[in-house]
Amino acid sequence: MENWVFEPDLLKLYARHYKTGEPMPEALVAKICKAGTFNKGFAMTEYLAAALLDMDWHTMTEPKIQDADAFEKASLDKWGLIPEILTRYRTTYLAHSADEYSAGYYSYTWSAVLDSDAFQAFKEKGDIFDQATAKAFRELLSKSGGEDPAVLFRLFRGRDPKVDALLEKRGLK
Repeated sequence: MENWVFEPDLLKLYARHYKTGEPMPEALVAKICKAGTFNKGFAMTEYLAAALLDMDWHTMTEPKIQDADAFEKASLDKWGLIPEILTRYRTTYLAHSADEYSAGYYSYTWSAVLDSDAFQAFKEKGDIFDQATAKAFRELLSKSGGEDPAVLFRLFRGRDPKVDALLEKRGLK
């Protein structure tokens, strides 16, 4: 729940000067938040390339022996990965491509979408401590693993998840 950490309303509760007790200056908070989005576009592209490669491996319709390097190149070329972004998560050492954790990079990104969109519900209320939203969110979390997550999310947000909050959080919107 790191979404709350740099919210001004929360910082006022704990981020205080050790001698004066003054809250952290808003300009410093803004600077820290801005620094937190540095290079996020590059990192997200690198991560999504791994997710797409992983998905290509796991959606093959016919199993056959592949030249891993050639398959990887064809996959990343298909998705338009530019040469300036070197493949960080290569097939030959990407454990996610060979075990029960298949499509793990996709699930990480999808989890980030859900996390950001859920937190956006608090921001839309104008109160990150809104009790009704917190209760509804807790209800969603208490049922995870037992009910269809898409249904639970729709009950919480009143709609399907959107990527907008994640893009904003990463400084891409």
